[in-house]
Amino acid sequence: MKLQINAVNFDARTQLQDFVQQKVNKLETFYDRIIEGEVFLKLDNNNQIANKIVEIKLFVPGSTLFTKEEADSFETATDKALDSMTRQLKKYKDKITTH
Repeated sequence: MKLQINAVNFDARTQLQDFVQQKVNKLETFYDRIIEGEVFLKLDNNNQIANKIVEIKLFVPGSTLFTKEEADSFETATDKALDSMTRQLKKYKDKITTH
């Protein structure tokens, strides 16, 4: 899967980018026909505690799946977003295989 990681208004460390890449690549175990993905890492200055936002957008044949999660660290927000995306992928795969 081709994955594009975008850090909005800050420079993401290589460790963080590698962490996100590794985690998102595991989504292919649930659905192997993912075309490409985009991940946006953002800082929210309005909220003091949970100010890290991770948005994941996956392009699959015939649809686009999206999730957005907020937490106090990018790693935690990534894990939450991946849980949500895993559920979406399973649901999408079930829907495709039943039709």
